[in-house]
Amino acid sequence: MDRAEKAAAVAELKQTFSEVGVVVVTRNLGLTVAQSTQLRTKMREAGAVFKVSKNKLAKIALDGTDYDGLGEYFTGPVGLATSVDPVAAAKVAVDFAKTTDKFEIVGGGMGSTKLDVEGVKALATMPSLDELRAKIVGLIVAPATKIATITQAPAAQIARVLAAYSEKEAA
Repeated sequence: MDRAEKAAAVAELKQTFSEVGVVVVTRNLGLTVAQSTQLRTKMREAGAVFKVSKNKLAKIALDGTDYDGLGEYFTGPVGLATSVDPVAAAKVAVDFAKTTDKFEIVGGGMGSTKLDVEGVKALATMPSLDELRAKIVGLIVAPATKIATITQAPAAQIARVLAAYSEKEAA
């Protein structure tokens, strides 16, 4: 990798760090190509990205970003899981770490907040942004649904009473 490629890689990482909501630092302990492809596919489906980078270049890219404190996690073969949604990358990384012992979570960061392994696992248990939006919409729609049901109930009761009287008279 020559100097221009390194500069481009640092610029790309710096841009990524400035745009994402969460960074999860993972350690790759010999994943096979199939496992790595499976991980990247799951990340992509969740709206996240998994990238392996040189530690030195990643540390340089961290400088001046909110994730500046994550430099200590960059030892050995590490990978970066990033996503704009603060939960997506953490959720996929934690789920994948449960399936294999060749992949472990080292730590991470959410904005300027540095997370240890337990922090990343706690973040993974939270509902995603889409799930929270769905809950809010459900809470907003529920009262309207209840009002519609309540306003229809008296009319339905009157109809049932009239139907009962008509059946009684017909019999």
